[in-house]
Amino acid sequence: MSSQLLFDSTIEPDEPSAPIGNISSTNNASSRPREQVVLTPSNNATALASNHSDAESGIAGIFRQSSHPLSLFFLYIFRLGAVVVYIFSGFFTSNYVLSTVLVVVLLAVDFWTCRNVSGRTLVGLRFWNQVDDDGESYWVFESRDPSRPANPIDSRMFWIALYAFPVIWVGLLFVAILKFNASFVPIVLLALVFNVTNVIGFTYADRDARQKWAQNSGWGLSSLGGFGGQLVAGAVKNSVSRVFG
Repeated sequence: MSSQLLFDSTIEPDEPSAPIGNISSTNNASSRPREQVVLTPSNNATALASNHSDAESGIAGIFRQSSHPLSLFFLYIFRLGAVVVYIFSGFFTSNYVLSTVLVVVLLAVDFWTCRNVSGRTLVGLRFWNQVDDDGESYWVFESRDPSRPANPIDSRMFWIALYAFPVIWVGLLFVAILKFNASFVPIVLLALVFNVTNVIGFTYADRDARQKWAQNSGWGLSSLGGFGGQLVAGAVKNSVSRVFG
């Protein structure tokens, strides 16, 4: 009995907690409408969008996506330099010999760079003329393994430069003829010789590479045996020869 009284005197029953403060003011605050929150994009999203557009367009984006930006840079800088010096040298100097030497040097450096560096690194193609022991000359073409395709940006910019600048020099040739500037015609003809040589060489090198790829694919398909493999191999060879032959 004494223990029961001791517990009753020490342990008190829990009472429900009563709210503290002004209840009416709390109800009024909860009844007021909440302010609408408007989410606005931050500046980071804009920055990311601008970077994304820069990566897809513009000169900086082209060099950013290129696998060999240095080769691409020198491919265009020598070609543009020759055209710019030829057009604007008369505004800075009246020395015809100096202008001619600068243009010829830029053309020669561009010819060597395009054939030996830019073509090999950007599109995996190379060509040269070789003379055998009998004194007969023939063209030699090299191409990279088809399983390692070139960068699309590098390939596109290389072929644009290869075909666009001869057209520019043809236009400058007509301008020189119409203006009766006979002294500038040899320079333009030399530029056309350099540029057209690269056009012909790389065009044949590309066609030779595609034909080799078609032949290798054809032999691989023919090795399967049967009429079906020979039929597909013949179709591949005929299609490539029809397009590039």
